[in-house]
Amino acid sequence: MIKNNDNGKQGDYDHFVVADDKPLLEWLLENLKGESKSKIKATLKGHGILVNGKKTTQFDHLLKKGDKLSVSRSKKNNERFRSRHLKLVYEDRYLVVVEKNVGVLSMAAGHGSMNVKSILDDYFRQTRQKCTAHVVHRLDRDTSGLMIYAKDMQTGQMFESDWHNIVYDRRYVAVVSGEVEDDEGTIANWLKDNKAYVTFSSPVDNGGKYAVTHFHVLDRTTEHSLVEFRLETGRKNQIRVHSADMGHPVCGDTKYGNGDDPVGRLCLHAYLLCFVHPVTHRRVEFETPIPSAFRKLFK
Repeated sequence: MIKNNDNGKQGDYDHFVVADDKPLLEWLLENLKGESKSKIKATLKGHGILVNGKKTTQFDHLLKKGDKLSVSRSKKNNERFRSRHLKLVYEDRYLVVVEKNVGVLSMAAGHGSMNVKSILDDYFRQTRQKCTAHVVHRLDRDTSGLMIYAKDMQTGQMFESDWHNIVYDRRYVAVVSGEVEDDEGTIANWLKDNKAYVTFSSPVDNGGKYAVTHFHVLDRTTEHSLVEFRLETGRKNQIRVHSADMGHPVCGDTKYGNGDDPVGRLCLHAYLLCFVHPVTHRRVEFETPIPSAFRKLFK
């Protein structure tokens, strides 16, 4: 879900209210004057159409009277952006939101390492934008999902100085090993790295950082559970350690797991990201689909 009314900026949406029941493509062709059928289809395919806040790509989706429709204006740069390592989800003059694939670092760590910052910096150069990508928060190399990058130091520092007030909801989805019995709950303890940089937890203050994770089970089998994790704090490896603390480590986790690896990857995806834009002060909300490889385990 994306809510943004900052007129005139890249990544904006035009908002409409549907007057009559009608298939989506038919409505778009009638109401988006001056847009070709092929361009409208490209916007649909590129996740640029939202119906009641949810991305919709089906051209025959039946719109109902009163539905709220949002059409992205950010076709130009999204069409120019091409990378098999990440998707450009949102862009304005101050920041970008991307969806990172598995196996890509958030920023460079040694010569030649594939990383999001380098990919974005190349894109900014190609589109003649006088800016560079500033990491706002990180995801592990083997975690996929939504990330924010600032386009200038000032915007990045706004996030850094007031992160917990700016980012008001951040959720991950994971496949964990075994059948989680409780439908929901909270894990809270102290996390600290040992000398080998492995994070371990303690029920009492061990000089580390206090960490709180809320979980909600979305689906389960006798072998695995599909779990939504909501972060109250953002510590290093927090979900992976807390999941292991539950006795149900994240599948594919070579560091804290139990060897259960049903899809050949770390089964952790940052799928929901909601924040107050630090410059425009508007709420913006992004959601990506749960990876299909995760869902297949629960059919």
